[in-house]
Amino acid sequence: MKTEVAPQDTNRAQAFELWMKSPMPMVTLTKTLDVTHILRMSRRKGLKFNMLLCWCIGKAASGMREFYMLPTDDKMCCFDSLAVNVIVQTKGGGIATCDVPFTDNLRQFNADYMQLTRRVSDTAMPHDLSDRRMSIGTSAMPQCEIDSVVNQYSGRYNNPFIAWGRYRRRILKTLLPISLQFHHAQMDGGHAAVFLSKLQETIKEID
Repeated sequence: MKTEVAPQDTNRAQAFELWMKSPMPMVTLTKTLDVTHILRMSRRKGLKFNMLLCWCIGKAASGMREFYMLPTDDKMCCFDSLAVNVIVQTKGGGIATCDVPFTDNLRQFNADYMQLTRRVSDTAMPHDLSDRRMSIGTSAMPQCEIDSVVNQYSGRYNNPFIAWGRYRRRILKTLLPISLQFHHAQMDGGHAAVFLSKLQETIKEID
């Protein structure tokens, strides 16, 4: 559920005042993750690598209250649940977005991911939960080996956004550089760094 709250009643009051009117309030952090475990899990269990990474993103974010807040249109909105947004290639050759509701249950998340992304691919119609869940944006470009992505800032989409390209094989592990972009009124760099550490821990511990 989405609820509008007074910024001064949140722990982001000062940040909201400082950064909401900034012409460029977005911050980007990058980190190289060890994704060896989820790549092996993907192959062993026949699960999509990107689905596993999206679940890990939702899991890491679910324990941080900053990810449930969204600064938008001079307001602060709070949510009680999360979704992970993925970009889907449609059968017509275009793209469409798909919000997958996050749940701690990996089996359920996988079922929702497969069903919803298939529907969006077939119909080219977005699946939008932004009126009910805080959406964490993602973009996967596995055909490209990239080090970092800085997304556009339009003032319309202030949600956290995570992007990655092709993973990189090493002798004993597989690495994946990712970029996290976020609105400074929502969280500080320290919060984002903690999230990236939690994401790495989640990737290594998922079972």
